[in-house]
This record gives sequence, structure tokens and C-alpha cells, in this order.
Amino acid sequence: MITAEELQQVSIFECLDGPERQRLAQKAADVRLAPGDWLIREGETASFFVILEGRLALSKDILGRVQDFAEYEYKAGDFFGETPILLGTPALVSLRATTPCRVARFDRQQFQALLRDSEKCSAMIMQAMNERLMRVQKFAATTPSSRVLIVGSQYDIDCRDIRTFLSMNRIPYEWLDRDNEFDRIPSCMPANLVGPAVVVDRAFWVEQPPTVRKVAEALGLRTRPTKQHYDVVVVGGGPAGLAAAVYGASEGLCVLLVERNAAGGQAGTSSRIENYLGFPNGISGDELSERAVRQAGQFGAEMVLTREVENIQKVSLPDGGGGYCVEMDGGDRVTSKTVILATGVDWRRLEANGVDRLIGRGVLYGAAKTESPTVIGKDVFIVGGGNSAGQAAMFFSSYARSVTVIVRGAGLNLSMSQYLIGQIAGKKNITIEPFTQVVSVNGEDHLESICTSTNGETPRTRKADALFVLIGADASTDWLPKDLQRDERGYICTGRDVSDLPGWTGKRVPFLLETNLPGFFCAGDVRHDSIKRVSSGVGEGSMAIAFVHQYLALESAAARVH
Repeated sequence: MITAEELQQVSIFECLDGPERQRLAQKAADVRLAPGDWLIREGETASFFVILEGRLALSKDILGRVQDFAEYEYKAGDFFGETPILLGTPALVSLRATTPCRVARFDRQQFQALLRDSEKCSAMIMQAMNERLMRVQKFAATTPSSRVLIVGSQYDIDCRDIRTFLSMNRIPYEWLDRDNEFDRIPSCMPANLVGPAVVVDRAFWVEQPPTVRKVAEALGLRTRPTKQHYDVVVVGGGPAGLAAAVYGASEGLCVLLVERNAAGGQAGTSSRIENYLGFPNGISGDELSERAVRQAGQFGAEMVLTREVENIQKVSLPDGGGGYCVEMDGGDRVTSKTVILATGVDWRRLEANGVDRLIGRGVLYGAAKTESPTVIGKDVFIVGGGNSAGQAAMFFSSYARSVTVIVRGAGLNLSMSQYLIGQIAGKKNITIEPFTQVVSVNGEDHLESICTSTNGETPRTRKADALFVLIGADASTDWLPKDLQRDERGYICTGRDVSDLPGWTGKRVPFLLETNLPGFFCAGDVRHDSIKRVSSGVGEGSMAIAFVHQYLALESAAARVH
């Protein structure tokens, strides 16, 4: 418990009389930290902290890397938190104890009362805040705005893949369009390069031809597992997979998550999700994913990016129990007691002439935010009537000259959330075309026009600069074990759907998210009869971990009996 006498030893409280210090002492939280403990992390809601004992180091995430600032050490008598509280922002930096520390913590109401009731305290706090804001201004002027420089054409598929990967992983980059910004290309870059060129941290030239994995390795992202054995391997880094990684690691499991591209999955490309619980102002898919990735990392989950799982086989583990061998592209193999399949689904292909030839050259599946610079002032078409199509239409309407949403059915009411329908109705440059289908797409090196038919009438050709296809999705599960039960569309059967079929060989009833292979679970969009929503995927991912715990407990009990 903090006493008034202890507060009197701190300069900011010297000007207060005895009763005022006593009231503050009675309301202060007595926070004690061991070396290495965090007082507050960047992005958290700030309180007003006064250091009574010890020292704390300041650090900040800069372009995806945590950087320490030894020159801004906090020691006994210093205070922190006034700037984010008065600006109404989350904490701008993190503070971590370097020695045993004792800190008095005051909530926002107590801090505001201190400002109101003591003119001298207010003056000291405002002076410190002004000095710190001057540091922020100096810091902002000297900090680079990006880690990666990309030079390439908007129609180069590798260039687009790299930009999408960086965006979904929230790694700042600068892209120079070789076709339209030739004068801005650094003179040090060879003029005869055919594909994209990538430079990381102004110093590292990514080996030609650059790939997503090469860029990830240059950035220091993990692309290979560090252990041979895990409690659970999560395949897929969408909402379900990320939730499984967060809950599994937080509950003490040794977790490996393998993602072939970037964390977030299809949800990570959503420009704005406005009906996700807890975010009344909406949140972008990549921001939601970035927060989940940070959470998983803080709890100790291991995440491997740009790796694709190619095979999963049942094996006997050294402890005598059963498990699975997970093989990735490149030959890396790990074993695990359990597996959670959360690969999601792939966009359904558009059946129209010329589509395959122009994929990545104006015809795109999905609608990543990275495409916004490529559609400025242009005519954009979106095929689909679901929420993803609506979110894409709203996002691109701020950049494109016109956005046309092509819907095969009667309209949006049966397939899109009402809030999106209302927003679209308020946009003058968005047009909805019901009972319409794309017949063909045309262009030489890139998309130039599309041919559509409405109500079966004679097709008409229209100028088009970009065509985004968001017409539902299909399960891609051919690579999985042949004895893993699927429905007629390739979605994975679990729980009751498994127990009602002859493939279940266990002596117990399968868990709700367990497949016909004991210890092999499935969550998210790839599961049969799942609800295709971000929140549902998150729920299933966390539920899968609960079932993993129950499965491991049963296996442990069986091993003791034998």
C-alpha cells in the first residue's frame, strides 16, 4: 500500500498539502515489477504512472521492429502517461522494468482531478508533455516512412503478391510503378530489370527474382519452424487459425501456426469490418489480424509464414502415443500430438472467356487494399453480392471514377448486410446491376474491357480498368489425407457428421470440431456447415483449443493405464 509520506518524496507531489496526498495515496494502485516485466505496452489504454523505485526502459515499434531508446530511461520520481491521456490516444510507447520497480498508478479520473485541483502539478505535467511532444516531432522527422522499396509494374504478379504480403503483415513499403513513375526510380537500380526489384531497409537488395519468401526472410520474419515437436500445429492463419494460436499458447500449449501467405486470410484483405463485436467504428481486416498476430507472439506461439503444408500423415510418437507428421514445402517436417486445420477457402473461379489469361493483369480474385493506387480515376467492376463485395465497393469508391457491382441475382438484400446496403446507396459513383453476368473479358497485355449480359439479353462491351471477383468460395482439400472425411463439395466433416458415418473408429463420440481422425480438428470456413463470418471463425478456433485439451487429457490418462 502506498502512503502519503512516500508520495511526498516525489517532486510532482511536493506542492500538495497533507490531506491531498493522503487522498491520492488511498486511491493509487501499488504496482510492483520484476526485471523484464512490462508496465505498459504500446497501443494499450494508458494510466498515469509515477515511478517510486527502480528504472524502466522505453521502447517503440518502428516499421515492424521494436527499438529500445536507452537515452529516455525512466527512474524514481519520473511520471508517464499524461500525453496519451490528454490526447485521447493509446500509449505511444512501451515501458519495461530493467530493475525491480515500484510504481504508483492512477486512473484517468484521478489524474484529471490532480490537474484540476493543483495549479503547480498541472504546470509540471503540461511542461513535461510539451517536452515529450517536441521529442515526438523530432523523432517523426528523422524516422523513415517505410522499410521496403518496390519497383515494378502494377500488372506484374510477383510485384502484386509482394505488395499484398507486406500490406497484410502491416509492413510499411513504398511502391514505384515502373510504367508511370520512371523519373522516381533510384539511379542505382539497373535499368534492364524485367521483373520487380525490392530493397529492404535501404541496404539489402533482395536476390532476383524477388519472391514473397525472399522478402519475408530479408525482413527477419520466421519462415522455418524452430522445433521438431509441438502439442498442436495450426494449419492456416485466418481468423480461426489465429484464434487457435492465441488461446493455445495462452493456455500453455506448444503451438506452431503455418501460413502460406500472410496472417489474416481472406478476412485480412477486408478494407473495413463494421459488424465485428467491440469495434463500433469498424476495423480493417489487416489491423484485426495484426493485433491477433501480436497477441499470439506475446503468448509464445510460433508462426511460420510463406510456407505451405503439403502433407499430413498419422505417425507414432517417441512417447508411444499417436500423432501427426506435418510436411511443408521445401521438405521441413514436424510432429505434433494434434492438428487444427484452419486453411479457409479459395475464391470461386469466374466462368467467363479470357479470365485465366488476364489474372493479375486487371482481373483479380479478392480485393486487397493495396490495389487502391491502381484504380485512381478509373472504371472498376466488382462481381459478387456478399459483404466482401460490398466492403470492396465502398473502399474503392473513394479512389475510382466509377464502381459497378455486378450481381447475378435480384439484388443485394438476400446476400449483404443491411448496413452495407445503406452505405452503398449513399455513394453516387457506385452502381448496382442485378440479373447480370460477365460473359468475357478482353485485353492484350492487361484488362481493357468486359462483356456483360443482363437478363439474358444481347451482351454488351464496356471499358473496364479492373475486375474484382468475389463470388463465394470453394474448399481446396485434395491435398489432405485420403481417409479424412469430406462432404460432396470437399468441406471437412466434424463432430456429429462424423459419428453418423462409418469412418469413425474411435471408442468415444468425436468432439464437436474433431474429424474422423482422432486428434485432427477443423475450424473455420473449410469445415462443413460452418457459418462464414469472421466472428464465427474466431469462436471455432478458440473452441478447437478447448477440445485439444480434452483430447490430450484422455490420451494422457490412457497412457497411464497402459
